[in-house]
Amino acid sequence: MPNTPVDVAIIGAGPAGLTAAYLLGKAGYSVTVIEKDPVYVGGISRTVEHDGFRFDIGGHRFFSKSQPVVDLWNEILPDDFIERPRMSRIYYEGKFYSYPLRAFEALGNLGIWRSTLCMASYAKAKLRPNPNVRSFEDWVVNQFGHKLYSIFFKTYTEKVWGMPCDTMSADWAAQRIKGLSLGGAVLDGLKRSLGLNKRPNDGMQTKTLLESFRYPRLGPGMMWDAARDKVLGHGNTILMGHALKQLAEDSTGRWRVTATDRDGATVTIDAGHVISSAPMRELAGRLHPLPTTLPQASALRYRDFLTVALMIKSPDLFPDNWIYIHDSKVKVGRVQNFRSWSPEMVPDPDIACVGLEYFCFEGDGLWASSDADLIALATKEMAILGLCDPAHVTGGAVVRQEKAYPVYDENYRDNVDALRAEIEARHPSLHCVGRNGMHRYNNQDHAMMTAMLTVRNIQAGARVHDIWSVNEDAEYHEAGNEGEQTGIAAALSSVREVPERLKAA
Repeated sequence: MPNTPVDVAIIGAGPAGLTAAYLLGKAGYSVTVIEKDPVYVGGISRTVEHDGFRFDIGGHRFFSKSQPVVDLWNEILPDDFIERPRMSRIYYEGKFYSYPLRAFEALGNLGIWRSTLCMASYAKAKLRPNPNVRSFEDWVVNQFGHKLYSIFFKTYTEKVWGMPCDTMSADWAAQRIKGLSLGGAVLDGLKRSLGLNKRPNDGMQTKTLLESFRYPRLGPGMMWDAARDKVLGHGNTILMGHALKQLAEDSTGRWRVTATDRDGATVTIDAGHVISSAPMRELAGRLHPLPTTLPQASALRYRDFLTVALMIKSPDLFPDNWIYIHDSKVKVGRVQNFRSWSPEMVPDPDIACVGLEYFCFEGDGLWASSDADLIALATKEMAILGLCDPAHVTGGAVVRQEKAYPVYDENYRDNVDALRAEIEARHPSLHCVGRNGMHRYNNQDHAMMTAMLTVRNIQAGARVHDIWSVNEDAEYHEAGNEGEQTGIAAALSSVREVPERLKAA
């Protein structure tokens, strides 16, 4: 590939990278994107296909309070959204709990004695809260009481993160659970149990009560395939199967971005700006010269996961989009039903397709297991959960996803802040965006927002918008009405201008 200078080089073709590439191309900028995956764009929001079956890697509801994000989705994929009902349940000790809660059902499942203990524990937490909240466990116990924490939070959370809840930062709980009131959820469940509340939940303030969502008919990857095509339609370039090797800024402020393909061949991109959605730890290790905060960046951790998709001879197994498995007898953390996401993801009406999600660290026993062993494990655990007869399993496939979740341990915030400050002081034309690019557990709409504001900063020639305030104080994306925030500043949860100290830098 000839070394033609471009305005912007973009690392990663996930939601953030492709949003930036599309908007920049639309505005007339020349762009080159590098993507490590040789086949798929979309990152964790891609859709993998196997023998006509399509797998959503993690489950991606298309819902956002931000009208600019909703408008962009509609612009990129105008004709292929379908409306889908939301249904998910919790599996605990052999029983299923509807989510949102239904008061009488929960009472019956837990029993009078355990329900009484839960409410007493909740009352104790409210009367005598822990004033020194540092960990995930501290935060949740303060909100719900120790008994409910042990039933509905501890087991599943420790499966997801692979670490004790008392060593996890409270930031994660505050971001992902904030706004869920036990009293409000029980009151809403009681009204629904009695048939007194028939209004849909999508206008409630509690994030977890959304009852329907939009979804691309062939999975979330359909959105990002369409975005890729539009980027190419602008005359810009996406280099698939190319991994970042080095990133160096010359004396004129331009960047040399070096990437290698799977055969080891090297390409170099000459760019005025770089937008990186690469993991911060990876970015720091490839910057030249190396940042002084490399030790802090190297301490950032990630959680990986894999999906085992099973094809099962059955018209359908259960109506849920997914089931959360709060049970220590099995390793699986969540089970998706792909037909409930979209019937078009499952080509055979007589075959159900489910995805069992296992959370792990790259290189550990689960990650290193053979596909055959993982399919056997998933089949066995589906039987233990009572979800299918193993004899009806007709096939399977495994999808591994590295660095799916940035880990919120006790030191992550200090480490992120240190690297961020050095990058912004030394490299004004280097921009971090997206989930891994900012080491922040953002949803895809929040990742898109960071890219949208970064494009505005590039157009302005300065960091006039602080993208780090996107989702800083926001609740999880299932709250309120879609597109209810129309101004981009409001939509981005009080996005503020960059502090003066950073402007000066």
